[in-house]
Amino acid sequence: MSTSAHLRFDRGHTDDLMNFLASAPSPYHAVAVAAERLEKAGFRQVRETAVWDGTTGGRYVIRGGALIAWFVPADAVAHTPFRIVGAHTDSPNLRVKPMPDAGSHGWRQIAVEIYGGPLLNSWLDRDLGISGRLSLRDGSHRLVNIDRPLLRVPQLAIHLDRSVHTDGLKLDKQRHMQPIWGLGQVHEGDLIRFLEEESGLGDGEVTGWDLMAHAIEPPAYLGRDEELLAGPRMDNLISVHAGVAALTAAAATPGLPYIPVLAAFDHEENGSQADTGADGPLLGSVLERSVFARGGAYEDKARAFAATVCLSSDVGHAVHPNYAERHDPTHHPLPNGGPILKVNVNQRYATDGSGRAVFAAACEKAGVPWQTFVSNNAMPCGTTIGPITAARHGIQTVDIGVACLSMHSARELCGSQDPYLLASALTAFLEGA
Repeated sequence: MSTSAHLRFDRGHTDDLMNFLASAPSPYHAVAVAAERLEKAGFRQVRETAVWDGTTGGRYVIRGGALIAWFVPADAVAHTPFRIVGAHTDSPNLRVKPMPDAGSHGWRQIAVEIYGGPLLNSWLDRDLGISGRLSLRDGSHRLVNIDRPLLRVPQLAIHLDRSVHTDGLKLDKQRHMQPIWGLGQVHEGDLIRFLEEESGLGDGEVTGWDLMAHAIEPPAYLGRDEELLAGPRMDNLISVHAGVAALTAAAATPGLPYIPVLAAFDHEENGSQADTGADGPLLGSVLERSVFARGGAYEDKARAFAATVCLSSDVGHAVHPNYAERHDPTHHPLPNGGPILKVNVNQRYATDGSGRAVFAAACEKAGVPWQTFVSNNAMPCGTTIGPITAARHGIQTVDIGVACLSMHSARELCGSQDPYLLASALTAFLEGA
């Protein structure tokens, strides 16, 4: 761990993160909010179908729930390397099925599919809204966010399941996770007609949808001294928010030796194999086109990629006080101890010794403390976009993040200072530390 005294905590950054979390209940909303912030910082959207030019300044591309943004300094050449912050916009949740209207025994329900690996019990007896993207008959899209109590997955009363205390709670993903939203007879098309009305659309305008449930309880400071932060979708909107802050700060820094990039992918939670995922071609295509738009050729691209570094930023595990035996005995990251360096020699994380030095330099420049995470040898290790990015693009990649509890819960927990410390380290990295 670095011994540097960390920066004075900026509560304003965490307050802003709370607003970001509340306004981004789906990957599509996260991208829209990020794009709005980039626009205010002078970035401009470019279309993948358009011809790109080699002008300097900030640009971004949106594809579905993914966003790639970059800033070309005035003195950049064709083979100028990139500094990339990688993150993802999706979180484990309940996604609405193609035929959503369901129910039985006088109850009206919404048919959902389990997305990613959520802690199912954390979705029980919670007030849920619906959010996502509507695809319209004219080919356009409309974001929708019903951020009020609409759905609920009711738990079975203890009187009807006396074995729960001895055998544990057992949830069937198909039978037990379908939320209720009313009483009466089920009519096909009810949900979509409701969303059309809520969105000011005409009957039949919606022909496709990507919808999901979200917990409507807002983020909040927690604890006597408010040193903790509880909220939804911290995995991994903490990193998206920090990445936007770091990129816009770096763009205002003169004399950048690299081209700073934010790559916020979708579908990390189910393997990244999508056109908007880290295992898809989006990042490579954007970086290549940036090189070629500045007059470069294949040799310039190869030189740029060879000197490029990516910090794959995703949440990691803080030591759990009630389950300390599940952690490595010598690696116990704590909230507000600064960002964590994530290491796994079997390449579930992409960090090596050289990457550690890059991360340490960024934290040192920012005056930020940092910690190290490694899994208990007897426990399987999770993974991130890091190894995928390294293998697919041949880019040196380092896995980092913020230590948290309740990962993949509908409501997660981290230190209230850590989001600011992460953003500070990311800013120093993008500026060329």
